[in-house]
Amino acid sequence: MKEWRYMFTLMVALWELILLMLSNLFSRTTEAKPSQLLRPSIAFDTSYCLSWRLAVEANNAKGWRTVPPQCVFYVESYMFGGQYSRDLDTAMEQVGLYLNGVSVGGDGMDAWVLDVDDTCLSNLFYYQGKQFGGVPFDPVAFKSWASEGICPAIPAVLGMYKRLIQLGYKVFLLTGRDEVSLGSVTTSNLKFQGFDGYERLIMRTAPYKGLSATLFKSAIRKQLVAEGYRLRGNIGDQWSDLQGDYVGDRIFKLPNPMYFVP
Repeated sequence: MKEWRYMFTLMVALWELILLMLSNLFSRTTEAKPSQLLRPSIAFDTSYCLSWRLAVEANNAKGWRTVPPQCVFYVESYMFGGQYSRDLDTAMEQVGLYLNGVSVGGDGMDAWVLDVDDTCLSNLFYYQGKQFGGVPFDPVAFKSWASEGICPAIPAVLGMYKRLIQLGYKVFLLTGRDEVSLGSVTTSNLKFQGFDGYERLIMRTAPYKGLSATLFKSAIRKQLVAEGYRLRGNIGDQWSDLQGDYVGDRIFKLPNPMYFVP
């Protein structure tokens, strides 16, 4: 019964992903207008919300708990209207240009660090039910979602991930997810979505409980450098993925206007 429920939930998630991809494909030729999507319950100012999102991505806006009410529909339009996918593609294009200018050493110690949530795996369908970040983060509900193991891959990142593996980089997946409760399901989710061949999946364990994401990830990167790895690049959707110590030779910030992780 549990297996049947899992397969049914997985099929629903895959169908939603197909609809999202079709929507993004269509939006590349015809821009989706707000009137084509769900009508907002609160009037929004596109100019203000665009400036707010820029502040978020530039890390000028810090410590915010929710998307401003007047920008919830704007964020929905951004995530489903095609611009989010185009911004991801552009970010990966920049990673590709960087890779064209560097070479992999022969000792197997050149490495990349990638975040997991909304970097490798998408939580968009979860946040669709949370007003796209319009309500405060609910750790219990998110853990329940993550426990389903049905987060779809972010296609642009998966493609770049595979290129990194093919080039001979050691890839470390670094996430703030709890290893005890989510280790097995996260490993399975990543594998099912095509993330094979990484060097190590590193999750939060007891010694790091209570630390901010910046401090936790800095400590892990320090350990990797101590092991002799050269961190050539670092990809994440939060600035806390990319700040602190030993961030790597290049950092690449992915778009995410739905939530802020300190």
